[in-house]
Amino acid sequence: MTKPTVRRLPALFISHGGGPWPYVDTLKQMYVRTEKELRRLPERLPVRPNAVLVISGHWEAPQFSVSTNARPPMEYDYRGFPPHTYLIRYQAPGDPGLAGQTRKLLAAAGIETTPDDGRGFDHGVFVPLGLMYPNADMPIVMVSIKSSYDPAEHLALGRALAPLRDEGVLIIGSGLTYHNMQGFGRDSSTPDAESFTRYLNEAIALTDNRARDEKLLHWESAPGARLAHPREDHLLPLLAVAGAAGSDSGRVLFAESVMKIPMTSYAFGNISVD
Repeated sequence: MTKPTVRRLPALFISHGGGPWPYVDTLKQMYVRTEKELRRLPERLPVRPNAVLVISGHWEAPQFSVSTNARPPMEYDYRGFPPHTYLIRYQAPGDPGLAGQTRKLLAAAGIETTPDDGRGFDHGVFVPLGLMYPNADMPIVMVSIKSSYDPAEHLALGRALAPLRDEGVLIIGSGLTYHNMQGFGRDSSTPDAESFTRYLNEAIALTDNRARDEKLLHWESAPGARLAHPREDHLLPLLAVAGAAGSDSGRVLFAESVMKIPMTSYAFGNISVD
């Protein structure tokens, strides 16, 4: 019997917002567009994924690490939020088989990894995936960023993971296009945030993936770069996704202004257009 053809899934970068915002009414009001877009995002994919692989800016390790638990716990990696947000449960399954496949792909590319059986869902995972798949029925594997913060290593990570897109795996980078906590809500921060966003938008739109990756590799040269990202933990998932995109072109998936700061999400590859 002929094996059914699996359509290539896109690679996505999601600006996931601040803390557990969907669970806090006063914060939820700031993310109306983001919530709407994430809820309808599964309908825009060419097929339902078999699993999702997430690179979250909230998981950093000395070398790339891969979650292997079949039932991942929770990681409440935020402070100062209402007590009920520390009781959130998103009980999506892990996928040890996909975790093993991920590690093999990375090993074949010369990238060392560490298996992690204890890592749980941080809010860079359970916020976007909880809106996309509220029934918690989508298997999820997480991959950390690397504490070296080397952009070339994160592009290489994505390139090594790219074959998973042809096997029913949706690759998501979860971070923010702007992540300077001191800058939110300040009029003086908006020009720098907008300048850096324009740089990213221009890079993502390049049809030559080598030129795109080169521009992302040198992101620090962009206007407002270090004001937008004093630490680039939330930007590196975008580089991983760009690596996984290969020759597929990118575009803005959606954008929203939160506390005077633009937050942008991107898609590479096959996704329905509004």
